[in-house]
Amino acid sequence: MDIKKILAEIDGEIARLQQVRAALSGIGESTTGKKRGRPKGSTNAVKPGKRKKRNLSPEGRKRIADAMKRRWAERRKEQARK
Repeated sequence: MDIKKILAEIDGEIARLQQVRAALSGIGESTTGKKRGRPKGSTNAVKPGKRKKRNLSPEGRKRIADAMKRRWAERRKEQARK
């Protein structure tokens, strides 16, 4: 192949890729006009220090502790089998 022909093919490929890139970037900008997340000036924003603290009752805490103890006991049994 002639070097001029190879260079012409490369230039043609570059031009085609630039057109495709321009088309894709145009599509991306038009469809993503909105920004993600909470809009500015939203009234439902959580203000620092205003967050409600979630309390766990002593009964609930005991249920969780008992469940974790059972889980750890099962894991020890499985490791003892191996």
